Amino acid sequence: MLVLSRSQVEDLLDVDTLIDALVPAMADLSAGRASVPDRVAALVPEHDAFLAAMPGFLASAEVLMTKLVSLFPHNDGARIPTHQALIVAFDPDTGEPAAVLDGTAITAARTGACSALSARLLAREDASVLAVLGTGVQARSHARAICRVRPIRQIRVAGRDRARAAALAEELSSVLEADVQAASSYAEALDGADIAAATTHAVEPVIRRPWLSPGLHITSVGYNPAGREIDDATVAEALVCVESRQAVLAPPPAGSNDLLMPIRDGLITTDHVHAELGELIAGSKSGRTAPDQITLYKSVGVAVQDAAATALVVAAAREQSIGEEIALQ
Repeated sequence: MLVLSRSQVEDLLDVDTLIDALVPAMADLSAGRASVPDRVAALVPEHDAFLAAMPGFLASAEVLMTKLVSLFPHNDGARIPTHQALIVAFDPDTGEPAAVLDGTAITAARTGACSALSARLLAREDASVLAVLGTGVQARSHARAICRVRPIRQIRVAGRDRARAAALAEELSSVLEADVQAASSYAEALDGADIAAATTHAVEPVIRRPWLSPGLHITSVGYNPAGREIDDATVAEALVCVESRQAVLAPPPAGSNDLLMPIRDGLITTDHVHAELGELIAGSKSGRTAPDQITLYKSVGVAVQDAAATALVVAAAREQSIGEEIALQ
């Protein structure tokens, strides 16, 4: 069985290749060609935390895997990540365990990559100003990935801690060609932005309709069982797209309060979810229809994303003879 560390996974996983690999994966999910049951989780109430299991079979990539992922939101993300994960891949022909690899790096990369795919599908072609809301692992992943699909010339970073926002802005400036600045508030970061990446653990919305400019594309990946990232007015007005209707509308910890709360309150219905990314890719649903339209991609994470990333990493590791082979028997 192949064993791969976090640093090896990071070295093997190319963002551009991953974004492209997510195209058939998301299409397969929407077409029913992938097996992805609802995630289940064991709750750890004293830490507002959980451990979730996310199995998946993606036949087109010849990968059968499961991810175990913990969310401990009170961890200091700089020292101990809030999201930590382990992935086990199995031989899809025999069911034998084939690989164990770090899933923390894959979770970060595939989430940002799929948000970038949503921007490729929904953001205006000339989108050049990116607001990054949050200062953690996903903020970094999103800034790097979205710059791969749109001509981003300016990035504004905002978070609860101004010092962390400034530190992240300085870090991103060293690896990205865009002008990166720390904003003093979420509203300031969003003012005039073309794309917004919400990557927070917010209780109260960090994206509010009065702060938004026409034509904005929003990606929202944050999760907090006690709150939400997007306000009702934005959700109600936006063209809403998701990875999976079944996943996003499922009860917690699978679903999204950003949609479940306004549905519960009668502000929208389930029909307000316009499309899955796979439907946009297949052409069965339309995307943006006007330059000033606000579009929203609400992500809860689905196992086909992990499967697509796992397939790339394991194939690259075997090709380059990277990793340690161990025997379980």
